[in-house]
Amino acid sequence: MGDGAQWPPRDLDFGRPTIARAYDALLGGKDNFAADRALADHAAQNIPGLRDSAVENRRVLARGIRYLAGEAGMDQFLDLGSGLPTVENTHEVAQRENPGARVVYVDIDELVAVHGRALLAGNGVTRVTVGDVRDPAAILADPAVDGFLDFTRPAVIMLVGMLHYLSPDVVDDVVAAYRDVLAPGSHLFMTSLVDTGVPAQQELARITRENLEEGWARTPAEIEAQFGDFELVAPGVTYTALWRPDAPKDPAALTPGEQLGMAGIARKVS
Repeated sequence: MGDGAQWPPRDLDFGRPTIARAYDALLGGKDNFAADRALADHAAQNIPGLRDSAVENRRVLARGIRYLAGEAGMDQFLDLGSGLPTVENTHEVAQRENPGARVVYVDIDELVAVHGRALLAGNGVTRVTVGDVRDPAAILADPAVDGFLDFTRPAVIMLVGMLHYLSPDVVDDVVAAYRDVLAPGSHLFMTSLVDTGVPAQQELARITRENLEEGWARTPAEIEAQFGDFELVAPGVTYTALWRPDAPKDPAALTPGEQLGMAGIARKVS
């Protein structure tokens, strides 16, 4: 790997699915094991449009980063729960807009770090580290983050596809800690499994909790509340497919998969 990383990682459990690897399996990736594929297949068989929803979550990530690195002029990104490298990763999109944009990927799965470091060898403005999103103090003090990203000036913190993995007893404190570290002019970018009364939404949350121990569908109001007093960027918190789509999208004609998640970006004004 060029960085002395052990392969396979010492604590890797081939028989237990993880968030990052199960998501990779949903996307049709190759960096997963039988347990991850079994969970992805089970969930997809029970949730109409789940694989399409996973793809749409990647698409809205790219659209959001294009906006942030382009129109909003952001050049620092902390991608929390980043998952395994796939197409249109945060650093690729951001650095097309600004080659000097700094990106740090954080994930609890050691496999993510191994693949990320190999992918990013020679990229001096992108780092990857292992960390638990639920421990903001440890992540912000991590040498890969502290001093590499400068939170005294505007930055972006991302919880894309991660908000629904934060349990009700910790979500408020965790997200508030990340909001508080941001300087005025910074942005918070989040996507989440949503609860608008569609049975498949809560069923997906249940399957996720049973197999990954975490997974909660939240109402649009509950998702919006996690932005605190930040100013939402148009179109606000909405279905991922409707967040600045590349082509016009009819809100009345969303597929089942397009009704599973919502996205939002908000700016810290003061």
